[in-house]
Amino acid sequence: MISLRQHAISIAAVFLALAIGVVLGSGLLSNSMLSGLRDDKAQLQNEIERLNETNNRLGEQLASADGFDSAVSERIVRDTLAQRSVIVISTPDADPGDLDGLQRIVTQAGGSVTGRVSLTKSFVNASNGDQLRTTLTNIIPAGVQLRTGAVDQGSLAGDLLGSVLLLDPQTAQPQTTPEELALALDTLRAGGFIDFDGNVQPAQFAVVLTGSGDPDNTSGNRGAVIARFAGTLDGRGAGTVLAGHGASAEGNGPIAVARADAALSAVLTTVDNVDLESGRITTVLALQEQLEGGSGRYGIGPGATAVTVGSEQP
Repeated sequence: MISLRQHAISIAAVFLALAIGVVLGSGLLSNSMLSGLRDDKAQLQNEIERLNETNNRLGEQLASADGFDSAVSERIVRDTLAQRSVIVISTPDADPGDLDGLQRIVTQAGGSVTGRVSLTKSFVNASNGDQLRTTLTNIIPAGVQLRTGAVDQGSLAGDLLGSVLLLDPQTAQPQTTPEELALALDTLRAGGFIDFDGNVQPAQFAVVLTGSGDPDNTSGNRGAVIARFAGTLDGRGAGTVLAGHGASAEGNGPIAVARADAALSAVLTTVDNVDLESGRITTVLALQEQLEGGSGRYGIGPGATAVTVGSEQP
């Protein structure tokens, strides 16, 4: 007969065996899990390294292609803008390197840059709209009839500056007097809305040069102000191109806004890769295209319908 003491020892032995089994099993499970996690980590690390190598290789190919474009750009654009004039208007985020590159390629195309005008943050900030509109209405040149639909700050500014900075598309003559041009520029500079260096003269074409844009719209309606400015400017001369980086074609960037607006995109040419030589070439070709009444959405960003002028749509 089994005594109570032996029965207790048997039960204790069973629980001890269970405890040992759980401990041993947990150890084996933990080792298995750790081994699996180590394998996953190694696979992810290999994938990251592979993607980095691919990214580096693509970057090298892009740099090589851009170098080739730079080498042949002068041959491509030669005489494209012969005896044509261009004024460059830049937004606050425009890259100085893009400005220099654009002026270089306009010169290579046989054209001339008649001046650079820089828009300030106050100009593109929607909160300064009332102040800018008041300033603009006080400097309307005699004989200039502003468009009735140009009521927002971007459209009104584009209409007025277009009348003083661009030549008449029919006669290729100034639309205002030198004194009216000087008054408009000096007044806007005194108000903190623009800046410029040297002698600015009217031109046949305009390029509105922007940078990476503001896809997150942290600056209010900045993109809309610039897009409408460029669109109204376009109607005052032989043509205007809104050129910027890829990010300006995303979110609420100026090019994205222009492309999303059916009325704007029908007349205003946009180029979303002006930071590349191919984009600068396209900008020059697009100016020439506008002489024949054409326009397009060029580049490699969202909303682009062709890589460059004359290329097939993807």
